[in-house]
Amino acid sequence: MAEKMKGQSGGKKDLTGKRFGKLTVMENTGMTEQKYRIWRCRCDCGGEIMASTKQLKSGVIRDCGCVPKTNARNGRVAEDLTGKVYGYLTVLKRVENKNGRTCWLCRCECGKEKEVMARDLKAGKVKSCGCHTYDYGHNRIDLTGQRFGRLTALRPTERRDRKGSVYWMCRCDCGGQAEVPGDRLVQGNVLSCGCLKSENQKEIAGRLHRIDGTCLEILEKRKYRRDNKSGFRGVFRMKNGHYRVYIGFKGKRYNLGTYSDYEEAVDIRLQAEKELHERFVTSYYKWKELEKKDPSWGEKHPFVFDVRWENGCFYVNSTVD
Repeated sequence: MAEKMKGQSGGKKDLTGKRFGKLTVMENTGMTEQKYRIWRCRCDCGGEIMASTKQLKSGVIRDCGCVPKTNARNGRVAEDLTGKVYGYLTVLKRVENKNGRTCWLCRCECGKEKEVMARDLKAGKVKSCGCHTYDYGHNRIDLTGQRFGRLTALRPTERRDRKGSVYWMCRCDCGGQAEVPGDRLVQGNVLSCGCLKSENQKEIAGRLHRIDGTCLEILEKRKYRRDNKSGFRGVFRMKNGHYRVYIGFKGKRYNLGTYSDYEEAVDIRLQAEKELHERFVTSYYKWKELEKKDPSWGEKHPFVFDVRWENGCFYVNSTVD
């Protein structure tokens, strides 16, 4: 990129008035490119062009573009591609050769410009500035009309995920729409606009029994798992190396104390689970059996399981105890 010249760059020789091909150097612009001075030059046809010292002396630029340049590979006159369209690209003008190959400046449909070798344009290797690199037309994956679960792929969008996968606009059977990466559709990771997940969550919720704000199934099937740094649920290691123990029940959190020994802390937690969680489940099923034998009794004696924490002990008031 050109920038203001700082001192003498690209040699001290003044090229003003000198001729290079059909170009006459008019003045030093005061700019540099890759440490070479940039000069304003006038072509014999009347046009003007900016060129660096290196470009002029090496013969890379010898006119303003009015004369077709020969191909450095075989010496033939390069075909004029100006105005032609290749994919999303429209050829604007001839530019400096690259690696001995004819290059053209093209404008993409998105508005960006890109320099492309003539052979790549003709062979169809380059069809855009890069904005359509991952289009289904390039990677040959056309999902239009295909169904994935409840989704039907309608059309590709301009969006790409971090892996370059094209987002597809999809219509769901429920009437909703969603944009989903093509690879997630093909792999079966997304099957709806989100309605399926909501339905499953409602179905699961319908199968769970919430008694007085407590989920019975969670207490029954709770497994030992590592959910904190200490390695046991409800047991938290403090900075001083001691362990603080908590237990949650019916929306409340009870502090069971602090212990220096890890095994002791775990035992306290297990004992509290037995006194609260296991006892709650057992009491509920006892009440359920009585209620099943005599529904009228159940109406008169609703299930109650109240807990009070006092002086390091749990006191429970239950319908069946």
